[in-house]
Amino acid sequence: MWAQFRGAAVEAGAGGRPRETATHDDTLKPGAPSAGGGSRDPVAGGRILFLGHATTLIELDGTRLVTDPVLRRQVGPLYRRVPPPLTRPLTDPAAILLSHLHLDHYDPASLRMFRRDTPVLAPVGARRSLQWRGFRDVREMAPGERLRVGSLEIVATAARHRGTRHPLAARTPSLGYVVSGSRSIYFAGDTGLFPGMADLWDDLDVALLPIAGLGPWMPEFKHLSPRHAVRAAELLRPRLVIPIHWGTYHLPGTVIMRLRPDVHRRAPLVFMREAEALAPEIRIVMLDPGESLDLAGALPPLPHTA
Repeated sequence: MWAQFRGAAVEAGAGGRPRETATHDDTLKPGAPSAGGGSRDPVAGGRILFLGHATTLIELDGTRLVTDPVLRRQVGPLYRRVPPPLTRPLTDPAAILLSHLHLDHYDPASLRMFRRDTPVLAPVGARRSLQWRGFRDVREMAPGERLRVGSLEIVATAARHRGTRHPLAARTPSLGYVVSGSRSIYFAGDTGLFPGMADLWDDLDVALLPIAGLGPWMPEFKHLSPRHAVRAAELLRPRLVIPIHWGTYHLPGTVIMRLRPDVHRRAPLVFMREAEALAPEIRIVMLDPGESLDLAGALPPLPHTA
């Protein structure tokens, strides 16, 4: 579907270290090899598998991470419009990264497929909910804090998105994450546009950006609209953008009223049009749910070290 968009334009960025100062340094050392090991079938140079919405599998330097696993056909009022993903590739990741506690990013039923000793990285305030569901190794993080997971360093970043699960719940923030190893990958989670994106990371390789802030259910002040996602890419200056958080679930109202236009589904077309008009130099790879990208073939070769 998106073949015509693959490989459009050039890269950007220079530097090499995070601009923000981390305030926390720790290392995850899983107790069992199967619970924290690397990829069983590692892809040289790394791979990103898009499973729909904000769920991705990041394989880098022999370490496998899962972001915001939401895998069910129906989650609250949301109904999955694409087939549920195969879960075998998600078996025993080194860690799970949770951006915030909204039901379309934090689904306890989907989390049941993971071992309870799998480390979970989550915003401050999420520990009690995760421990109540049996997860024993929960690491709460605030923006700027970092953690070593296998061969990778994970840095929590700010996000502009209220992450409280429901009106009566304790307030919890939202996070993004930068996964850093031989490559650097920014997972934005769910966020609106904010100026601090320009200072998140130097020399960023890949940005996983939500693009579907359209319509009354997804206002762009707290969700990146296609236009704001293009602006975010300009601030971040990654070599490659992979859009996420689009077209996986019917928005409320579209399940019953199937004839009502679902603006969420149109987000990729709007995003590509905005990118071509506003920032044609941005290189974009549009993945359908279930598709993956091998980073070795998509990014410039790594420099050889003596």
